[in-house]
Amino acid sequence: MAYHRIFSLLRCSSLQRCFSSRRQDETIMNVFDRKAKRRQKNRAAMAEDVAVYDYLRDEVAERMVDRIGDISRHFPMALDLGCGRGHISKCLTKDQVGTLVMSDMAENALNQCPPCEIPSVKVVADEEFLPFPTNSFDLIVSSLSLHWVNDLPGTFSQIFHCLKADGVFIGAMFGGETLYQLRAALQLAETEREGGFAAHISPFAEVRDLGNLLTRSGFSLTTVDFDEVTIGYPSMLELMHDLKGMGENNAAWNRKTLLHRDTILAASSIYQDMYGLEDGGIPATFFVLYMIGWKPHDSQQKAATRGSATASFGDISSLNKPKE
Repeated sequence: MAYHRIFSLLRCSSLQRCFSSRRQDETIMNVFDRKAKRRQKNRAAMAEDVAVYDYLRDEVAERMVDRIGDISRHFPMALDLGCGRGHISKCLTKDQVGTLVMSDMAENALNQCPPCEIPSVKVVADEEFLPFPTNSFDLIVSSLSLHWVNDLPGTFSQIFHCLKADGVFIGAMFGGETLYQLRAALQLAETEREGGFAAHISPFAEVRDLGNLLTRSGFSLTTVDFDEVTIGYPSMLELMHDLKGMGENNAAWNRKTLLHRDTILAASSIYQDMYGLEDGGIPATFFVLYMIGWKPHDSQQKAATRGSATASFGDISSLNKPKE
């Protein structure tokens, strides 16, 4: 079967080196401690109540699969990059995907992916160093894992090379002003109690940047949009508890490892005063950026040749008028 071919190719060390060799002429931002993020995700996956914290990932996975369903095509070979505990695989059907490769950097989370109706293979791999050969997949999806990648252009480029011609990449990642309420409350509390503030929430990509990054990586017919997901919590303390349960602790190199108790209490009070709901809870807003990009193929639609138009914009208002 097709996934046996994937396993045999993964054993080839030359292919591993092919995708591990980064662009030597570019400076790669090193914002996140990837080893720390792997430990956080593995630790979160081992919690007894780990399923309690799947609600946000499950919701985004369903919206991702809806986007896959909008494409009237069957994908014989698909990759779920940064699959976590199999949130995407729970929603896919045989009518959409033939064989699914599930990949994540955290082996504990990967091992907890539930059985699905689609033949599947599990591969432990870092999103920054994809071990898959060129032209392997008809579809690559990634849901809520790429916001922890240091070299996002490099990862997009590797995804592009892993796709077959006319293959599609569909991704979702946190971006924009995600958790802006928590960021503001912590900064104000730290400034008041400690005379300054440190970064407690990682930087996020902006929607205007993703289209450019996808185009630079070679993708065509790119589309980028976003959803604003707001979830209510009893207080800031429950929000921070759930973020840790999701494995979404801050993993930036410049993160502050110690947050004083009185600062946390002050931040919780500020959060409530600034953003509190009528029922006594607080909102937390997540901006989810969705992106779609296709690997070019001759069959894809192309822009018309410059100068080939048969009407001008000035004539638009008269196009529907009956001829005399």
